[in-house]
Amino acid sequence: MRFIIGGLKKTSLLDYPEKISAIVFTQGCNFRCGYCHNPGLLKNSENGSVSIESFFEFLKTRQGKLDGVVITGGEPTLQPDLKPFIQRVKELGFFVKLDTNGCNPDIIEDLINKKIVDYIAMDIKAPLEKYSNITNVDIDLDKIKQSICLIMKSGIDYEFRTTVVKSQLTLDDFDKIALLINGAKKYYLQKFAAKSDILDNSLKNEKTYTNEEFCQIISRLKNHIETVDFR
Repeated sequence: MRFIIGGLKKTSLLDYPEKISAIVFTQGCNFRCGYCHNPGLLKNSENGSVSIESFFEFLKTRQGKLDGVVITGGEPTLQPDLKPFIQRVKELGFFVKLDTNGCNPDIIEDLINKKIVDYIAMDIKAPLEKYSNITNVDIDLDKIKQSICLIMKSGIDYEFRTTVVKSQLTLDDFDKIALLINGAKKYYLQKFAAKSDILDNSLKNEKTYTNEEFCQIISRLKNHIETVDFR
């Protein structure tokens, strides 16, 4: 199976709403966001830190103790055998949450149609005209829009989320994002927190908005999105 695991967190109470989960970190990503807090996962690799079989041996010992598995990255949809990996997880009776940047709508659509993913969290990096500035790569914006549409129409639980560096996103930018995901169920603004292991060290002195400012932003977005919050 061509599925590279770059890391494993055996228990999380936060990453899958209302469920106790294990988190699988996939190796490799096609975006280069400066605030990325998993820079060690960005490069493609033939070898992972956890083997497929050892992961499933671990997972079998957690049946009845964990509710679900979160598959994050890196970018999971770059893994050639993402679908068979998820199918094995589902066969053991676990819920599956997929984190994605939305770059591969065809894969997202296939997983939805096969009914093997239970929750999708998609990162909205910025309004479309700023995507390349934030990700530091050229983006097929039609694929981003297609992924948003697929997720919103999927019938499964989902959320959109944006990591917020104040210097990168203005109030007008949030208005544009709200129009991009107009009618969405859930949208979360994630506070940027400088860590020792972010990709672009020049961002370590950057700030996010204050709680009061986040509340003001939320009030601007509530007419477009059912639930908006920050975390």
